[in-house]
Amino acid sequence: MKLLVADDHTLFRDGLATLLEAAGLQVISQVGLGEAAVTAALALRPDVILVDMSMPDLSGLEALRRIRAAWPEAQVVVLTDAEDDTELLDVVDAGGRGYLSKNLNAEEFIRMLHGLERGEAAMTRHTTGRLLNALSHAQRRTTGHLTEREVELLRLIVEGCSNRHIAQVLQVSENTVKYHIKNILQKLAVQNRTEAATHAIRVGLVRTGATPG
Repeated sequence: MKLLVADDHTLFRDGLATLLEAAGLQVISQVGLGEAAVTAALALRPDVILVDMSMPDLSGLEALRRIRAAWPEAQVVVLTDAEDDTELLDVVDAGGRGYLSKNLNAEEFIRMLHGLERGEAAMTRHTTGRLLNALSHAQRRTTGHLTEREVELLRLIVEGCSNRHIAQVLQVSENTVKYHIKNILQKLAVQNRTEAATHAIRVGLVRTGATPG
């Protein structure tokens, strides 16, 4: 397995390269910046690219996105100190093949990398559990468990309808409309109608194209 290692901390980078080579893996390049990681990855086409999440010029996440955009088959594993759930979701969404803590012990780290050869993601069971929980939470936030009536009302908000017009369409009072809007904002974790409409369009809760009332 040929690897590229990208980390701006020289001691960590050198230590990681030594560990990998001692395990029989081949480190074909080491770089200290995100831009250099993208350039080296596309030029050398290693089997696996290890990128630090936090680099001064370009984050590991952005490097991942740029590498995958130019080379969709690339196997990029992000290394992190933080283990943040939002960060984890972003890495997976960007097509990362792994997300590993720098605090992982050497044996497990190497085992995770070898798993890539079998088509597995380079993630520990703990991280996989966090990912599932984070995905579940993200899904709840996306839909907010809205009722059919709330989705219908949200569609009218997206169309630009006033509370009065919404009340007429749904044949309810304006106070009832306000009550439903309050619930929608809470469920979607947004602050106002505009944010709710933007969120609804972005995640596909409603389709645009209707004429405002």
